[in-house]
Amino acid sequence: MTEHVVTLDLGGVRDKAGLMDRCARDLRLPDWFGRNWDALADVLSDPGVWPEDAADKGLLVVVRNWRTYAEARPDEWETALDVFSHASAATVALALGASSQ
Repeated sequence: MTEHVVTLDLGGVRDKAGLMDRCARDLRLPDWFGRNWDALADVLSDPGVWPEDAADKGLLVVVRNWRTYAEARPDEWETALDVFSHASAATVALALGASSQ
């Protein structure tokens, strides 16, 4: 059973910079987060970033309102999904929520 749930709301995100800013804000990433794909992969896979028991009890990131970004920037969205899928093998589970956009 997943104990920790975090929502990443991509409503209004139109580009990679917006995605990185939203990840930093919604996921409460540390100040050292470099806002690029490698930095996102590193921070998502770092159990020290998440609540202390998240690695044991599970961490679920629910992504909402992602469709507009995915359609506007399909290559970036594919990279984002790849980054999240690699992180999910380590510490994070990803769920794509319903998107009204």
